[in-house]
Amino acid sequence: MNKLATILALMSLFIFSTCSKEFLEVEPLVGSTEVNYYQTGDDAESAIIACYNPLQQEVSPIQGSGQLAPHFRWYFGDICSDDSEKGGSGDGDEPELLQFEKFNGSANSKLVLAEWQIAYKGIAYCNIALDKIPEIDMDEDDKSRFLAEAKFIRAYNYYTLVTMFGDVPLITEALSPSEYQQPRTSASQIWNLIETDLTEARNDLPRRSSISVSELGRATWGAATSLLAKAYAYQNQWGLTHDMAGEVVISNEYFLDPNFSNIFTLAGENGSGSIFEIQYMNASGGNWGNQLEGTFTNVFQRARGNFNGFGFNIPTENLVSEYENNDPRLSLSIFREGDVMGDRGVFTLEATGFPYDYYNRKYFSNNADEAPFGDGAPNGPSNDRVIRLADVMLLYAEASWHIGNETTTRNMLNLVRERARGGNNSVLGDINGQVTGNALLDRVYHERRVELAMEGHRFFDLVRQGRAGEVLRAQGLNFVDGVHELFPVPTAEITLSGGQITQNPGY
Repeated sequence: MNKLATILALMSLFIFSTCSKEFLEVEPLVGSTEVNYYQTGDDAESAIIACYNPLQQEVSPIQGSGQLAPHFRWYFGDICSDDSEKGGSGDGDEPELLQFEKFNGSANSKLVLAEWQIAYKGIAYCNIALDKIPEIDMDEDDKSRFLAEAKFIRAYNYYTLVTMFGDVPLITEALSPSEYQQPRTSASQIWNLIETDLTEARNDLPRRSSISVSELGRATWGAATSLLAKAYAYQNQWGLTHDMAGEVVISNEYFLDPNFSNIFTLAGENGSGSIFEIQYMNASGGNWGNQLEGTFTNVFQRARGNFNGFGFNIPTENLVSEYENNDPRLSLSIFREGDVMGDRGVFTLEATGFPYDYYNRKYFSNNADEAPFGDGAPNGPSNDRVIRLADVMLLYAEASWHIGNETTTRNMLNLVRERARGGNNSVLGDINGQVTGNALLDRVYHERRVELAMEGHRFFDLVRQGRAGEVLRAQGLNFVDGVHELFPVPTAEITLSGGQITQNPGY
């Protein structure tokens, strides 16, 4: 863990007693006013660290309800796909999530409301920073970097919103109370802002090779360029996806870790193939509804029973069967019965107390890594690996196929497979020139699924590839084309907008 996580923890103590009453309302920082706060370079950096903080929030109070709501990337990215099922202690454990898994989710759900509110909270902090920092008399290089970080984080939040909800309000500046009620803006305009923010951000963000270890976790040129590639891919702009992903791949800024098993260890955090991670640490400062340093993902995904977890995000048999024979990534991504679960014991159904045959291994944490005091549940140590080099390489492969460059497609696939086989040349053979056309594209889809399994990508990959209905209905899920590519706009936000925000079709 690094300095950024520590700063984020301190800043959350400083800032978050001024949470918004609705999705656009943000008050000045505690102990400061707009007259006396934004004066120095240190003030500017504090404002930027505040922008990062909502990215860490995984269990948040729902404004005005007294409820807490989880909002993990993997809730919608994994559980709403064919890669996993809800799990937990049964249907009554997070029942709203079960409804989304079955594509019967409601606009009244606290889960979609939490996603909406936390994204707009982050956007509001970014808008304040982008408004106030230009006026500060400070080092111009630092100023440019801070503004670029705010643009990256704003784009990241809008990327989350537009891929989940489609048309959403486009807010790019701090609003007066009379302006709080805003209508939805077309998804195309949201994408335009994302592209503009990321294009400008990547011009002023540092390369990873130029930052210190203490700065790992902050946005870089590679993070902005990779997210821009993902934005273009979501819109099927394959030439631009190819160009942006290609820049990252050939930049010599990132390298595949030779050992796949290193990636999701604590020692492997912010490793050579890491492009953007949300930082966490087990510093015992967090609690339910006031998360500070740690992640809830570790405890939420760990098996129940002897393993002291909550047992969510259970890999499906369909995912397990996707792996080729003897693919080392299967045992490094998914626990199967009989496996040793770190220092917590051997996985048996009797030891867990539930009939789940599989558990996610990537975000498993050892007992020895738990917070040394306080409640371990909100203090998991594992960083969230948001963008990895393999993800970008496989986007590059996909984009190359779409523009007719099958050679690059095969090269990218083979590099990812070479790393995965870990020197064992008897498994995961290279994709040769006889694999072409749609069969080659299917290999890209396969490789993304097994390489990135249980990392929150699958549902959104299926949607952007136009395959969600076909794939998910084949698994018996109630996916309706033209409806379930998006999630329902929260009813509470429609009400707060005075009806200016409208609902997505089919909800």
